Amino acid sequence: MLIKKGDKVIVITGEDKGKTGIVQRAYPKLEKVVVEGVNIRKKHKKPTQQNPEGSILEVYAPIHVSNVALIDPKTKKPTRVGMKEVKGKKVRYAKKSGEVIK
Repeated sequence: MLIKKGDKVIVITGEDKGKTGIVQRAYPKLEKVVVEGVNIRKKHKKPTQQNPEGSILEVYAPIHVSNVALIDPKTKKPTRVGMKEVKGKKVRYAKKSGEVIK
């Protein structure tokens, strides 16, 4: 999985198409990411003695990594990510501009 925590991404499909955000968590085994401000779901909490009224929480649900694209640091447009070797180290780069991603 080439998208990591802290990357700025844009949603390319689904109900949140066009929204951008920063990756908060990455789940490589599930191939999913949690993006800030995207795929918000409501979770209902039952009333308890500490919270007798109950509540409705908004939580970020994971989204599949194929539904997001990295935003190119140079052109600010969606791009695919590739891997290449620079000075003996493997680095990620934006395929549109060739810019190395930090």
